[in-house]
Amino acid sequence: MTCPIDHTGPAAITLDPFVADLDAESAALRAAGPLARVVLPGGVGVYAVTRHAEARALLTDARLVKDIGVWGAWQRGEIPQDWPLIGLANPGRSMLTVDGDEHRRLRTLVAQALTVRRVEKLRAGIEALTTGMLDRLAELPAGQTVDLKAEFAYPLPMNVISELMGVDTAEHPRLKALFEKFFSTQTPPHEVPQMMADLAALFSRIVESKRENPGDDLTSALIGASENGDHLTTEEITNTLQLMVAAGHETTISLIVNAVVALETHPEQRARVLKGEVPWENVVEETLRWSTPTSHVLIRFAAEDIEVGDRILPEGEGLIVSFGAIGRDEAQHGPDAGEFDVTRTPNRHISFGHGPHVCPGAALSRLEALVALPALYARFPDLTLAVPREQLRNKPILTQNDLFDLPVRLR
Repeated sequence: MTCPIDHTGPAAITLDPFVADLDAESAALRAAGPLARVVLPGGVGVYAVTRHAEARALLTDARLVKDIGVWGAWQRGEIPQDWPLIGLANPGRSMLTVDGDEHRRLRTLVAQALTVRRVEKLRAGIEALTTGMLDRLAELPAGQTVDLKAEFAYPLPMNVISELMGVDTAEHPRLKALFEKFFSTQTPPHEVPQMMADLAALFSRIVESKRENPGDDLTSALIGASENGDHLTTEEITNTLQLMVAAGHETTISLIVNAVVALETHPEQRARVLKGEVPWENVVEETLRWSTPTSHVLIRFAAEDIEVGDRILPEGEGLIVSFGAIGRDEAQHGPDAGEFDVTRTPNRHISFGHGPHVCPGAALSRLEALVALPALYARFPDLTLAVPREQLRNKPILTQNDLFDLPVRLR
């Protein structure tokens, strides 16, 4: 399967489905200009915005929409239902896939539940959960190699978002297996339709369970709002639940993992943080910029021709937002944008997006990292990577800057 792309200007960059070297790929995207032609896995041609200023402008441009019906390749039938990235390009009707008044209608309840003030009320529960996990890790023999992602960075945000949305922890193994396939570029095409059906069935079952037995959670609140006249359909509730669970744990996993890797590979900066010379907020924000959890966001569509720098995003074309490239844009962050620096100020990045579709869970993700990271290093100040940085393995996920595992020694 291939989709035609404009062959004027620089050659298209084929994004590596194995994500072998995200830093080099991001540098190549920036070098191609603020609007680069790229080829996604499966031969699907789209454009990528790669610079900070242009991304901010596009993300508030009403001509760039989420309606997949605007995509010329979709209209022409060039995107099959077994495309490995179909669930990210066409995830069903939710606040992620509509604009304007419909977007505001679907986003309102979620945004109200995740304000900074309301998220702060979750701190005590997150602290207790973190302490329990660190207690279990402390029981392991000193110096033993531990997969910090599997034992800490994954279960913390998964438990938090599950409690917030009302998802039983018994569902976690099944969710983990399905989301592994959902995000991976390596899922065999013949498995994609069944995976999508299984995810839909699982979340539909959770919604129906909450209809029968509502609780103090956001899914029950969405159902209650619908029954009280806010007109959310069952499809919209189900897709919002799936979106929140997926985004609510994947981003925070990557944030925690990437922060640990950054600190362990920059020991002089790590020392300053542990001495209290630099606040943990700086670590979180610099990690978000320098090793952003979300490498690319799929996909928006041009409802008409849009000028981007000296180039044109043509009407009907798809656009991805390449946050991995944008975070190290020298025009925004200076000539040392490629360096990790916890003293960087100001640090105005857009790693959680910008404009009406900015991530509603940004405050929650920041809070989880600001609880987890100081607690981890307070308990294990001599934590070290168990393998050299170059031996850590990237997962084949186009949208997430993620690792298979994070082997460390807890001392």
